[in-house]
Amino acid sequence: MPSTPLPSPGDRALEALRDAVSARVLSSVAGLAGHFEPVGPEIAVQFDVAGVLLARGKRLRAAFAAAGWRCAGGADLTGPIVRAGSGLELFQMAALVHDDLMDGSHTRRGLPAAHRQFAALHTELAMLGDAENFGAAGAILLGDLLLVAATADLNGALDEVAEAARLRGRAIVEEMMAEVTIGQYLDIYAQSAPWSDDPRVDLDRARRVIRAKSARYSVEHPLALGAAMAGADEAAISQYRAIGLPVGEAFQLRDDVLGVFGDPAVTGKPAGDDLREGKRTVLVTLAMTRAAGADVTLLRGALGRADLDADEVEEIRAILTRSGALAQVEQLIQDRTDAGFAAIDAAGLPHDAVDWLQHLARAAISRTA
Repeated sequence: MPSTPLPSPGDRALEALRDAVSARVLSSVAGLAGHFEPVGPEIAVQFDVAGVLLARGKRLRAAFAAAGWRCAGGADLTGPIVRAGSGLELFQMAALVHDDLMDGSHTRRGLPAAHRQFAALHTELAMLGDAENFGAAGAILLGDLLLVAATADLNGALDEVAEAARLRGRAIVEEMMAEVTIGQYLDIYAQSAPWSDDPRVDLDRARRVIRAKSARYSVEHPLALGAAMAGADEAAISQYRAIGLPVGEAFQLRDDVLGVFGDPAVTGKPAGDDLREGKRTVLVTLAMTRAAGADVTLLRGALGRADLDADEVEEIRAILTRSGALAQVEQLIQDRTDAGFAAIDAAGLPHDAVDWLQHLARAAISRTA
């Protein structure tokens, strides 16, 4: 897919926004650390773990919120939209900390996942009890703490806009937070459920996981939130949702492909990690419906095996490719991309706003990490 960069002023504005959001994210965590410092030195590690993981984000959700804000006539990319972007990034990290624990992931953003860092601390200090249990408990609590920080920044941002915008924005935030939690449960259910005799059941569930857990909170909700904060009414917000949902679905489908075929040096996660975690992605589910009998047996046996080695990952990649599942997912990505770009064209937005949204959509969908 060809990439047409924004004019340089737009690039500079986007980079400045990301820098401002990053600074706000780390400031929010540092503020909490300072406030609770009197509790004692033992708690400092929670904020240290949060800080190193948060420092590495791409700020995609903040960028989509800023796009909604700018498209709907918001002022400079400062003040409330920066704070809202920070809240979205903190919420994402809260979800990732919990997600990594539930999936048994070992890495996040090229670093040990939060629960692995807490377990390592337990071992380093020769603490009593089980290191894995300590790591899990620490990650649960860190995720909760980040959710508190996210809520504070999102509420603070909404307090800076007009009442009607605040009410619309708050409804979007509440829906987003609830839906991600529900989508996460659907994801662990999907990973645990027996494979259905009807492949359409598993495929439908995989598509619903994408929408509820990732696609909407990655693109649609941030875009709608930014527009709502800038004063967009419900009709206009619906237009932004029509853009955000297909782009978000394409984004998550790309993520699923990278989870199996991505370069670990770029993604920051081991090759085939999604396979070891047993993720029932659209990619894997399609392969189950299309592969030959022996390949289906091999794929089922490999999925969820934590000790899957590099050669076995390569064999699964071959199954996903020769079954046609990879090609079909690439076509789905293209179809959802086309739908998103058509929605951008149909929204009647100013030219610079169209450029901004197209640039972000391409970056999200064609990324390699």
